[in-house]
Amino acid sequence: MKSELKFLCPNGHLGFGPTKEASFRIGVAANPDYILCDSGSDDIGPGPLGADISTSLKSTQIHDLELMFVESRRLGVPMIIGSAGDNGTNSRVDMYVQIIKDLAKKYNTPPFKLGYFYSEVSKQYLMDVMASGDKIEGLDGRKDLTLEELEKTDRIVAVAGVHPFIKLLNEGADVIIGGRCSDCVIFAAPAIQQGFPEALSYYLGKVLECASFCAEPYGGKESVIGTISQNDVKVTAMHPDQMCTIASVAGHAMYERSNPFFEYVAGGMMDMTNCKYEQFDKKTCRITGPEFVPIEGRVKVKLEGSGKVGERFIGIAGIRDPYTIKNIDKVIQWAKDQVRERFGEDGYELHYIVYGKNGVMGDLEPIKETQSHELCIVVHGVAPTEEMAEEVAMLGTRQMFYARLPEVKGTAGSVAFTVDEVIKATPAYMWTMDHTVAVDDPLSLFETHVIDVA
Repeated sequence: MKSELKFLCPNGHLGFGPTKEASFRIGVAANPDYILCDSGSDDIGPGPLGADISTSLKSTQIHDLELMFVESRRLGVPMIIGSAGDNGTNSRVDMYVQIIKDLAKKYNTPPFKLGYFYSEVSKQYLMDVMASGDKIEGLDGRKDLTLEELEKTDRIVAVAGVHPFIKLLNEGADVIIGGRCSDCVIFAAPAIQQGFPEALSYYLGKVLECASFCAEPYGGKESVIGTISQNDVKVTAMHPDQMCTIASVAGHAMYERSNPFFEYVAGGMMDMTNCKYEQFDKKTCRITGPEFVPIEGRVKVKLEGSGKVGERFIGIAGIRDPYTIKNIDKVIQWAKDQVRERFGEDGYELHYIVYGKNGVMGDLEPIKETQSHELCIVVHGVAPTEEMAEEVAMLGTRQMFYARLPEVKGTAGSVAFTVDEVIKATPAYMWTMDHTVAVDDPLSLFETHVIDVA
């Protein structure tokens, strides 16, 4: 066993934006032992999961996969991808498997083993679990799953731990395409498989999963290398002008969680409370002290579920008139009332996002008095059919122009439309499931395959 291993991560979300090639080449020149990348996130919302589509462009996904594939095969080191195609559904795994096959043909690559696993879970499986008396426990304040919530769900993925990755590595896979999984396990799995401590392995994954987000100055899509030993983890920025500092690495390790010190995965929890950060050299931060606490009893696997709300159209309007801006809430209420006259109180959804007032933070916006000289209003109309959704969005957008405000004497200049029509968007979905299911075998939800590619 090697005394240390190098992990090259070229991108924090494969395909979402193209990998920057120059820093990737620098990383490749450092002779990594693995080239790995996360390709998914629930940051993109429930839509892609529910609709079973990618939000990233296929051309960008191919670009990033091609960079990794060519160099991993040239170096003879494993390439590992998790949460394929943004959401890790079975169709996204199949798409990536086909891309790898196409790349192998394009480059006349010598034979290799391609491993992959699926993460989708059937509604019937969860019905059977509930019928047996087991609870599907809610996370982050959600109640336990009900049959009504399950019925509203169109697609479900289980979030894998290290287990399917380690199984595929043990079976000799040279390239691994993973379904939905925790971000950090993509990196932790090979380290654990090679005998490195679980705590350091999970920390390695936590700090690498977003690539150069753990470096400063800020610059996304640049490569970083994580090096693990039996005693520590070191993280090094590959871009010539970036550094992994105590502040940048510690800050990244603690973000995106309600408790900044805990990282939960299938099988346990990493505790970063006692981590120690040191500046090892100008570009490298050294980390020691994470702990891993195995779960007691059955392994709990997170479930993500998405259900369709309806078809969706979007209208966009701009407002520059100071009086209309001052009375924007009345303008929007007028438009809502006109839609209500047409369609009644329910059976549709109508949402207004007012950029320049509170478009990003909504009711959490601390500045209550609008100070902008102009506003951009995005109107979302959602309904069971395309025809109804289009009309809801159209009325909700155009009726702002006709809002009857006191003291208005003119008939023009209140609202301007970016385009005359409303724009068809992807259907609206909602998260229906943020729960865990207890299993006796953490591999039971993840169907693995290994094939020979020549």
